[in-house]
Amino acid sequence: MEAVPARARVYIACVAAAALICLLPQPGARTPWWAVALLAALYAGCERVARSRFVGISHPAGTFYPVLLAGAFLLPAPAAALVAVPGALLSHVERRPVVLRRIWRAAQLALGVWAAARVHQVLGGRDAVVAGDCPWALGPAGAAVLAFCLVLALLDGGRLAVGLGAPTTPLRQWGKAPVRRAWRGLVARSLAPIAVHGLAGLMMAVLWRSPYGPVAALLVLLPMCVSWWAFAQYHRERAAHQATIRALVQAVDIKDGYTRGHSERVGQASMMIARELGMDDERVEVLRFAGILHDVGKLGVPTRLLRKDGPLTPEERRVIELHPEYGHEMVRGIGFLGEARAAVLHHHERLDGSGYPYGLVGRQIPEPARVVAVADAFDAMTSTRSYSRARPVEVALAELERCAGSQFDPVMVAALVEAVGRVGWRPAVTADDARTPSGPPPGAPVASRPGAHR
Repeated sequence: MEAVPARARVYIACVAAAALICLLPQPGARTPWWAVALLAALYAGCERVARSRFVGISHPAGTFYPVLLAGAFLLPAPAAALVAVPGALLSHVERRPVVLRRIWRAAQLALGVWAAARVHQVLGGRDAVVAGDCPWALGPAGAAVLAFCLVLALLDGGRLAVGLGAPTTPLRQWGKAPVRRAWRGLVARSLAPIAVHGLAGLMMAVLWRSPYGPVAALLVLLPMCVSWWAFAQYHRERAAHQATIRALVQAVDIKDGYTRGHSERVGQASMMIARELGMDDERVEVLRFAGILHDVGKLGVPTRLLRKDGPLTPEERRVIELHPEYGHEMVRGIGFLGEARAAVLHHHERLDGSGYPYGLVGRQIPEPARVVAVADAFDAMTSTRSYSRARPVEVALAELERCAGSQFDPVMVAALVEAVGRVGWRPAVTADDARTPSGPPPGAPVASRPGAHR
Protein backbone atom coordinates (compact mmCIF):
# COMPACT_ATOMS: atom_id res chain seq x y z
CA MET A 1 0.00 0.00 0.00
CA GLU A 2 1.33 3.42 -0.95
CA ALA A 3 1.98 5.72 2.00
CA VAL A 4 1.04 9.38 2.23
CA PRO A 5 4.24 11.48 2.40
CA ALA A 6 5.07 12.62 5.93
CA ARG A 7 5.27 16.26 4.83
CA ALA A 8 1.70 16.01 3.49
CA ARG A 9 0.45 14.60 6.79
CA VAL A 10 2.14 17.40 8.71
CA TYR A 11 0.66 20.00 6.38
CA ILE A 12 -2.85 18.59 6.76
CA ALA A 13 -2.45 18.47 10.54
CA CYS A 14 -1.40 22.12 10.63
CA VAL A 15 -4.29 23.24 8.44
CA ALA A 16 -6.76 21.17 10.49
CA ALA A 17 -5.42 22.65 13.74
CA ALA A 18 -5.83 26.17 12.37
CA ALA A 19 -9.40 25.32 11.32
CA LEU A 20 -10.22 24.04 14.82
CA ILE A 21 -8.96 27.29 16.33
CA CYS A 22 -11.19 29.24 13.94
CA LEU A 23 -14.20 27.22 15.10
CA LEU A 24 -13.83 28.45 18.68
CA PRO A 25 -16.82 30.71 19.53
CA GLN A 26 -16.30 34.46 19.68
CA PRO A 27 -16.81 35.91 23.17
CA GLY A 28 -20.09 37.79 23.36
CA ALA A 29 -21.26 36.78 19.89
CA ARG A 30 -24.84 35.66 19.58
CA THR A 31 -25.05 32.63 17.33
CA PRO A 32 -28.39 31.55 15.80
CA TRP A 33 -27.71 27.83 15.99
CA TRP A 34 -30.88 26.96 14.12
CA ALA A 35 -29.52 28.92 11.13
CA VAL A 36 -26.16 27.17 11.44
CA ALA A 37 -27.85 23.77 11.46
CA LEU A 38 -30.13 24.67 8.55
CA LEU A 39 -27.29 26.00 6.38
CA ALA A 40 -25.03 23.04 7.26
CA ALA A 41 -27.79 20.60 6.31
CA LEU A 42 -28.49 22.57 3.15
CA TYR A 43 -24.83 22.53 2.14
CA ALA A 44 -24.50 18.79 2.83
CA GLY A 45 -27.69 18.12 0.88
CA CYS A 46 -26.53 20.22 -2.07
CA GLU A 47 -23.24 18.32 -2.14
CA ARG A 48 -25.15 15.06 -2.19
CA VAL A 49 -27.47 16.24 -4.98
CA ALA A 50 -24.50 17.53 -7.00
CA ARG A 51 -23.03 14.04 -7.05
CA SER A 52 -26.31 12.20 -7.54
CA ARG A 53 -27.30 10.43 -10.74
CA PHE A 54 -29.38 13.47 -11.75
CA VAL A 55 -26.46 15.89 -11.71
CA GLY A 56 -23.46 13.59 -11.46
CA ILE A 57 -20.67 16.05 -10.64
CA SER A 58 -17.38 14.47 -9.55
CA HIS A 59 -15.20 17.50 -10.23
CA PRO A 60 -14.07 19.48 -7.13
CA ALA A 61 -15.48 22.65 -8.71
CA GLY A 62 -18.92 21.18 -8.01
CA THR A 63 -18.80 22.47 -4.42
CA PHE A 64 -21.82 24.63 -3.53
CA TYR A 65 -19.96 27.76 -2.50
CA PRO A 66 -23.14 29.93 -2.56
CA VAL A 67 -24.41 28.23 0.62
CA LEU A 68 -21.05 28.63 2.35
CA LEU A 69 -20.73 32.29 1.37
CA ALA A 70 -24.32 32.97 2.40
CA GLY A 71 -23.31 31.66 5.82
CA ALA A 72 -20.31 34.01 5.81
CA PHE A 73 -22.65 36.95 5.10
CA LEU A 74 -25.19 35.95 7.77
CA LEU A 75 -23.30 34.43 10.70
CA PRO A 76 -20.38 35.14 13.03
CA ALA A 77 -17.11 33.82 11.63
CA PRO A 78 -16.79 30.64 13.77
CA ALA A 79 -20.40 29.68 13.12
CA ALA A 80 -20.03 30.33 9.38
CA ALA A 81 -16.91 28.13 9.28
CA LEU A 82 -18.83 25.36 11.05
CA VAL A 83 -21.40 25.27 8.20
CA ALA A 84 -18.81 23.70 5.87
CA VAL A 85 -17.57 20.96 8.20
CA PRO A 86 -20.37 18.33 8.25
CA GLY A 87 -20.90 18.37 4.49
CA ALA A 88 -17.16 18.14 3.77
CA LEU A 89 -16.60 15.31 6.27
CA LEU A 90 -19.53 13.32 4.86
CA SER A 91 -18.82 14.08 1.19
CA HIS A 92 -18.25 11.31 -1.32
CA VAL A 93 -14.54 10.69 -2.03
CA GLU A 94 -13.52 8.40 -4.89
CA ARG A 95 -9.79 8.17 -4.20
CA ARG A 96 -7.89 6.94 -1.19
CA PRO A 97 -6.92 7.96 1.47
CA VAL A 98 -10.59 8.86 2.02
CA VAL A 99 -10.37 10.13 5.61
CA LEU A 100 -7.34 12.30 4.93
CA ARG A 101 -8.96 13.87 1.88
CA ARG A 102 -12.15 14.62 3.81
CA ILE A 103 -10.26 16.21 6.69
CA TRP A 104 -8.29 18.33 4.26
CA ARG A 105 -11.39 19.54 2.44
CA ALA A 106 -13.26 20.34 5.68
CA ALA A 107 -10.31 22.27 7.10
CA GLN A 108 -9.68 24.19 3.86
CA LEU A 109 -13.31 25.26 3.49
CA ALA A 110 -13.63 26.16 7.17
CA LEU A 111 -10.61 28.46 6.98
CA GLY A 112 -11.83 30.05 3.75
CA VAL A 113 -15.32 30.71 5.07
CA TRP A 114 -13.95 32.04 8.39
CA ALA A 115 -11.73 34.52 6.55
CA ALA A 116 -14.62 35.63 4.34
CA ALA A 117 -16.93 36.13 7.33
CA ARG A 118 -14.32 38.13 9.26
CA VAL A 119 -13.65 40.46 6.33
CA HIS A 120 -17.37 40.89 5.70
CA GLN A 121 -18.00 41.67 9.38
CA VAL A 122 -15.13 44.16 9.69
CA LEU A 123 -16.33 46.09 6.63
CA GLY A 124 -19.87 46.36 7.97
CA GLY A 125 -21.41 44.07 5.41
CA ARG A 126 -23.74 42.37 7.86
CA ASP A 127 -25.56 45.63 8.61
CA ALA A 128 -26.07 46.19 4.88
CA VAL A 129 -27.47 42.68 4.49
CA VAL A 130 -29.87 43.16 7.40
CA ALA A 131 -31.02 46.49 5.95
CA GLY A 132 -31.43 44.95 2.50
CA ASP A 133 -29.20 47.65 1.00
CA CYS A 134 -27.92 45.67 -1.97
CA PRO A 135 -25.68 48.35 -3.58
CA TRP A 136 -23.87 49.02 -0.29
CA ALA A 137 -23.64 45.29 0.44
CA LEU A 138 -21.73 44.59 -2.79
CA GLY A 139 -18.46 46.15 -1.55
CA PRO A 140 -18.04 44.09 1.66
CA ALA A 141 -19.33 40.99 -0.11
CA GLY A 142 -16.77 41.42 -2.90
CA ALA A 143 -13.96 41.79 -0.36
CA ALA A 144 -15.18 38.69 1.47
CA VAL A 145 -15.26 36.69 -1.76
CA LEU A 146 -11.72 37.81 -2.55
CA ALA A 147 -10.56 36.74 0.92
CA PHE A 148 -12.26 33.37 0.47
CA CYS A 149 -10.57 32.88 -2.91
CA LEU A 150 -7.15 33.92 -1.61
CA VAL A 151 -7.29 31.52 1.35
CA LEU A 152 -8.30 28.59 -0.87
CA ALA A 153 -5.53 29.45 -3.36
CA LEU A 154 -2.96 29.85 -0.58
CA LEU A 155 -3.81 26.46 0.90
CA ASP A 156 -3.98 24.78 -2.52
CA GLY A 157 -0.56 26.16 -3.42
CA GLY A 158 0.83 24.80 -0.17
CA ARG A 159 -0.79 21.48 -0.98
CA LEU A 160 1.04 21.33 -4.31
CA ALA A 161 4.32 22.43 -2.73
CA VAL A 162 4.32 19.59 -0.18
CA GLY A 163 3.16 16.98 -2.69
CA LEU A 164 -0.42 16.56 -1.50
CA GLY A 165 -2.55 15.44 -4.46
CA ALA A 166 -5.77 17.07 -5.59
CA PRO A 167 -9.13 15.49 -4.65
CA THR A 168 -9.26 13.52 -7.92
CA THR A 169 -5.54 12.68 -8.15
CA PRO A 170 -4.53 9.07 -7.41
CA LEU A 171 -2.07 8.66 -4.54
CA ARG A 172 0.58 7.20 -6.85
CA GLN A 173 0.63 10.46 -8.83
CA TRP A 174 1.21 12.75 -5.84
CA GLY A 175 4.41 14.72 -6.19
CA LYS A 176 5.90 18.03 -5.12
CA ALA A 177 5.53 21.00 -7.44
CA PRO A 178 8.30 23.61 -7.70
CA VAL A 179 7.73 26.18 -4.95
CA ARG A 180 8.09 29.03 -7.44
CA ARG A 181 5.21 27.58 -9.48
CA ALA A 182 2.97 26.06 -6.82
CA TRP A 183 0.72 29.14 -6.54
CA ARG A 184 0.94 30.25 -10.18
CA GLY A 185 -2.47 30.98 -11.68
CA LEU A 186 -4.53 29.62 -8.78
CA VAL A 187 -6.27 32.91 -7.98
CA ALA A 188 -6.77 33.87 -11.62
CA ARG A 189 -8.44 30.55 -12.45
CA SER A 190 -10.78 30.47 -9.46
CA LEU A 191 -11.69 34.12 -8.86
CA ALA A 192 -14.33 34.47 -11.61
CA PRO A 193 -16.30 31.28 -10.73
CA ILE A 194 -16.15 32.04 -7.00
CA ALA A 195 -17.29 35.62 -7.67
CA VAL A 196 -20.42 34.22 -9.36
CA HIS A 197 -20.98 31.95 -6.37
CA GLY A 198 -20.48 34.94 -4.08
CA LEU A 199 -23.16 36.94 -5.88
CA ALA A 200 -25.58 34.02 -5.48
CA GLY A 201 -24.62 33.77 -1.81
CA LEU A 202 -25.28 37.48 -1.31
CA MET A 203 -28.71 37.11 -2.92
CA MET A 204 -29.43 34.24 -0.55
CA ALA A 205 -28.35 36.30 2.46
CA VAL A 206 -30.46 39.34 1.49
CA LEU A 207 -33.54 37.19 0.87
CA TRP A 208 -32.89 35.32 4.12
CA ARG A 209 -33.04 38.61 6.04
CA SER A 210 -36.06 39.84 4.06
CA PRO A 211 -39.69 39.46 5.22
CA TYR A 212 -39.92 36.37 3.01
CA GLY A 213 -37.34 34.50 5.14
CA PRO A 214 -35.15 31.45 4.48
CA VAL A 215 -37.66 29.81 2.14
CA ALA A 216 -37.20 32.60 -0.40
CA ALA A 217 -33.42 32.24 -0.08
CA LEU A 218 -33.67 28.64 -1.24
CA LEU A 219 -35.07 29.78 -4.59
CA VAL A 220 -31.62 31.13 -5.47
CA LEU A 221 -30.33 27.57 -5.61
CA LEU A 222 -32.66 26.54 -8.44
CA PRO A 223 -30.74 28.30 -11.26
CA MET A 224 -27.49 27.15 -9.62
CA CYS A 225 -28.69 23.54 -9.85
CA VAL A 226 -29.41 24.02 -13.55
CA SER A 227 -25.91 25.39 -14.13
CA TRP A 228 -24.40 22.48 -12.18
CA TRP A 229 -26.37 20.04 -14.32
CA ALA A 230 -25.03 21.67 -17.51
CA PHE A 231 -21.53 21.55 -16.01
CA ALA A 232 -21.96 17.84 -15.34
CA GLN A 233 -23.11 17.15 -18.90
CA TYR A 234 -19.95 18.77 -20.22
CA HIS A 235 -17.81 16.49 -18.06
CA ARG A 236 -19.82 13.44 -19.04
CA GLU A 237 -19.23 14.22 -22.70
CA ARG A 238 -15.54 14.67 -21.99
CA ALA A 239 -15.49 11.34 -20.14
CA ALA A 240 -17.08 9.69 -23.18
CA HIS A 241 -14.30 11.08 -25.39
CA GLN A 242 -11.70 9.78 -22.96
CA ALA A 243 -13.29 6.34 -23.02
CA THR A 244 -13.06 6.39 -26.81
CA ILE A 245 -9.40 7.37 -26.59
CA ARG A 246 -8.65 4.54 -24.20
CA ALA A 247 -10.39 2.08 -26.49
CA LEU A 248 -8.19 3.21 -29.37
CA VAL A 249 -5.05 2.86 -27.25
CA GLN A 250 -6.06 -0.63 -26.10
CA ALA A 251 -6.59 -1.62 -29.71
CA VAL A 252 -3.04 -0.45 -30.50
CA ASP A 253 -1.66 -2.39 -27.53
CA ILE A 254 -3.41 -5.55 -28.70
CA LYS A 255 -2.14 -5.12 -32.25
CA ASP A 256 1.45 -4.27 -31.29
CA GLY A 257 2.41 -6.20 -28.17
CA TYR A 258 5.77 -4.45 -27.94
CA THR A 259 4.08 -1.20 -26.94
CA ARG A 260 1.73 -2.56 -24.24
CA GLY A 261 1.34 0.17 -21.62
CA HIS A 262 3.76 2.43 -23.46
CA SER A 263 1.14 5.00 -24.46
CA GLU A 264 -0.08 5.59 -20.90
CA ARG A 265 3.45 6.18 -19.64
CA VAL A 266 4.28 8.53 -22.50
CA GLY A 267 1.18 10.47 -21.50
CA GLN A 268 2.43 10.60 -17.91
CA ALA A 269 5.92 11.75 -18.93
CA SER A 270 4.44 14.37 -21.28
CA MET A 271 2.34 15.67 -18.40
CA MET A 272 5.43 15.91 -16.17
CA ILE A 273 7.27 17.94 -18.80
CA ALA A 274 4.28 20.25 -19.33
CA ARG A 275 3.95 20.90 -15.60
CA GLU A 276 7.65 21.61 -15.29
CA LEU A 277 7.34 24.17 -18.07
CA GLY A 278 4.59 25.93 -16.11
CA MET A 279 1.73 25.19 -18.53
CA ASP A 280 -1.80 25.65 -17.20
CA ASP A 281 -3.91 22.65 -16.18
CA GLU A 282 -5.94 22.58 -19.40
CA ARG A 283 -2.84 22.46 -21.57
CA VAL A 284 -1.23 19.84 -19.33
CA GLU A 285 -4.28 17.66 -19.91
CA VAL A 286 -4.00 18.17 -23.68
CA LEU A 287 -0.34 17.09 -23.56
CA ARG A 288 -1.34 13.99 -21.62
CA PHE A 289 -3.84 13.10 -24.34
CA ALA A 290 -1.16 13.73 -26.96
CA GLY A 291 1.19 11.27 -25.26
CA ILE A 292 -1.52 8.65 -24.88
CA LEU A 293 -2.57 8.89 -28.54
CA HIS A 294 0.81 9.38 -30.19
CA ASP A 295 0.94 5.83 -31.63
CA VAL A 296 -2.74 5.39 -32.48
CA GLY A 297 -1.87 5.47 -36.18
CA LYS A 298 -0.40 1.98 -35.84
CA LEU A 299 -3.95 0.74 -36.25
CA GLY A 300 -3.51 1.57 -39.94
CA VAL A 301 -0.24 -0.36 -40.29
CA PRO A 302 -0.40 -4.04 -41.29
CA THR A 303 0.05 -6.28 -38.25
CA ARG A 304 2.62 -8.41 -40.08
CA LEU A 305 4.94 -5.40 -40.27
CA LEU A 306 4.53 -4.50 -36.62
CA ARG A 307 5.33 -8.06 -35.58
CA LYS A 308 7.95 -8.90 -38.20
CA ASP A 309 10.99 -10.60 -36.65
CA GLY A 310 13.52 -9.72 -39.35
CA PRO A 311 14.75 -6.37 -40.62
CA LEU A 312 12.36 -4.16 -42.54
CA THR A 313 12.86 -3.48 -46.20
CA PRO A 314 12.97 0.20 -47.27
CA GLU A 315 9.43 -0.12 -48.63
CA GLU A 316 8.17 -1.66 -45.38
CA ARG A 317 9.84 1.09 -43.36
CA ARG A 318 8.10 3.71 -45.47
CA VAL A 319 4.78 2.04 -44.63
CA ILE A 320 5.65 2.06 -40.90
CA GLU A 321 6.55 5.74 -41.11
CA LEU A 322 3.06 6.56 -42.32
CA HIS A 323 1.60 5.84 -38.86
CA PRO A 324 1.78 9.49 -37.67
CA GLU A 325 -0.35 10.54 -40.64
CA TYR A 326 -2.78 7.68 -40.06
CA GLY A 327 -3.06 8.73 -36.43
CA HIS A 328 -3.70 12.35 -37.33
CA GLU A 329 -6.51 11.32 -39.65
CA MET A 330 -8.07 9.26 -36.86
CA VAL A 331 -8.08 12.02 -34.23
CA ARG A 332 -8.52 15.21 -36.21
CA GLY A 333 -12.29 15.10 -35.73
CA ILE A 334 -12.00 15.07 -31.90
CA GLY A 335 -12.37 18.79 -31.26
CA PHE A 336 -11.30 19.00 -27.62
CA LEU A 337 -7.88 17.48 -28.36
CA GLY A 338 -6.75 20.79 -29.89
CA GLU A 339 -2.99 20.91 -30.34
CA ALA A 340 -2.62 17.27 -29.30
CA ARG A 341 -3.47 16.41 -32.91
CA ALA A 342 -0.29 18.16 -34.09
CA ALA A 343 1.71 16.08 -31.60
CA VAL A 344 0.28 12.87 -33.03
CA LEU A 345 1.34 13.96 -36.53
CA HIS A 346 4.81 15.33 -35.73
CA HIS A 347 6.18 13.36 -32.75
CA HIS A 348 8.79 11.65 -34.96
CA GLU A 349 10.17 14.89 -36.36
CA ARG A 350 13.70 15.88 -35.29
CA LEU A 351 15.23 19.27 -34.70
CA ASP A 352 17.90 18.64 -37.38
CA GLY A 353 15.26 17.82 -40.03
CA SER A 354 16.03 14.11 -40.28
CA GLY A 355 12.68 12.99 -38.85
CA TYR A 356 9.40 12.11 -40.49
CA PRO A 357 6.80 12.47 -41.96
CA TYR A 358 7.70 15.99 -43.24
CA GLY A 359 11.28 16.58 -42.14
CA LEU A 360 10.45 19.72 -40.15
CA VAL A 361 13.34 21.64 -38.60
CA GLY A 362 13.67 23.31 -35.18
CA ARG A 363 10.76 25.56 -34.23
CA GLN A 364 8.79 24.37 -37.26
CA ILE A 365 7.95 21.36 -35.10
CA PRO A 366 4.94 22.18 -32.88
CA GLU A 367 5.75 22.45 -29.18
CA PRO A 368 3.46 19.55 -28.14
CA ALA A 369 5.24 17.28 -30.63
CA ARG A 370 8.62 18.25 -29.15
CA VAL A 371 7.30 17.35 -25.69
CA VAL A 372 5.93 13.96 -26.77
CA ALA A 373 9.11 13.11 -28.70
CA VAL A 374 11.17 13.38 -25.51
CA ALA A 375 8.61 11.48 -23.44
CA ASP A 376 8.35 8.77 -26.09
CA ALA A 377 12.08 8.19 -26.29
CA PHE A 378 12.49 8.27 -22.52
CA ASP A 379 9.90 5.56 -21.93
CA ALA A 380 11.25 3.45 -24.80
CA MET A 381 14.65 3.42 -23.14
CA THR A 382 13.50 2.87 -19.54
CA SER A 383 10.94 0.11 -20.15
CA THR A 384 11.71 -3.60 -20.16
CA ARG A 385 10.51 -5.21 -23.35
CA SER A 386 10.77 -8.63 -24.88
CA TYR A 387 13.72 -7.54 -27.00
CA SER A 388 15.68 -5.37 -24.56
CA ARG A 389 16.22 -4.72 -20.89
CA ALA A 390 15.34 -1.38 -19.39
CA ARG A 391 18.16 1.12 -19.07
CA PRO A 392 18.65 2.90 -15.75
CA VAL A 393 16.82 6.20 -15.63
CA GLU A 394 20.08 8.11 -15.25
CA VAL A 395 21.51 6.50 -18.40
CA ALA A 396 18.37 7.28 -20.39
CA LEU A 397 18.39 10.92 -19.27
CA ALA A 398 22.06 11.23 -20.15
CA GLU A 399 21.31 9.87 -23.63
CA LEU A 400 18.52 12.39 -24.08
CA GLU A 401 20.86 15.20 -23.03
CA ARG A 402 23.48 13.95 -25.49
CA CYS A 403 20.94 14.15 -28.33
CA ALA A 404 19.45 17.45 -27.22
CA GLY A 405 19.81 20.11 -29.90
CA SER A 406 20.05 17.64 -32.78
CA GLN A 407 17.19 15.23 -32.21
CA PHE A 408 15.33 16.65 -29.19
CA ASP A 409 14.43 20.11 -27.94
CA PRO A 410 16.90 20.95 -25.12
CA VAL A 411 14.18 22.79 -23.19
CA MET A 412 11.96 19.71 -23.09
CA VAL A 413 14.87 17.46 -22.13
CA ALA A 414 15.88 19.79 -19.31
CA ALA A 415 12.26 19.90 -18.06
CA LEU A 416 12.06 16.10 -17.96
CA VAL A 417 15.41 15.82 -16.18
CA GLU A 418 14.23 18.32 -13.55
CA ALA A 419 10.85 16.62 -13.09
CA VAL A 420 12.30 13.11 -12.81
CA GLY A 421 14.95 14.36 -10.40
CA ARG A 422 12.22 15.71 -8.12
CA VAL A 423 9.47 13.06 -8.26
CA GLY A 424 11.27 10.05 -9.74
CA TRP A 425 10.17 7.61 -12.45
CA ARG A 426 8.89 4.06 -12.03
CA PRO A 427 8.65 2.39 -15.46
CA ALA A 428 6.50 -0.70 -15.87
CA VAL A 429 6.96 -3.78 -18.04
CA THR A 430 5.46 -3.32 -21.49
CA ALA A 431 5.79 -6.83 -22.83
CA ASP A 432 5.86 -10.39 -21.56
CA ASP A 433 8.77 -10.80 -19.16
CA ALA A 434 8.88 -14.50 -19.79
CA ARG A 435 10.27 -13.98 -23.27
CA THR A 436 14.05 -13.88 -23.49
CA PRO A 437 15.54 -10.83 -25.18
CA SER A 438 17.01 -11.96 -28.47
CA GLY A 439 17.47 -8.66 -30.22
CA PRO A 440 15.30 -5.73 -31.10
CA PRO A 441 12.50 -5.97 -33.62
CA PRO A 442 12.65 -3.81 -36.72
CA GLY A 443 13.26 -0.20 -35.86
CA ALA A 444 13.61 -0.71 -32.08
CA PRO A 445 15.44 1.95 -30.01
CA VAL A 446 19.21 1.81 -30.04
CA ALA A 447 21.69 3.64 -27.86
CA SER A 448 22.81 6.02 -30.58
CA ARG A 449 19.28 6.88 -31.70
CA PRO A 450 16.90 7.06 -28.72
CA GLY A 451 13.28 7.00 -29.71
CA ALA A 452 13.96 5.90 -33.31
CA HIS A 453 11.40 3.16 -32.94
CA ARG A 454 8.42 2.19 -35.00
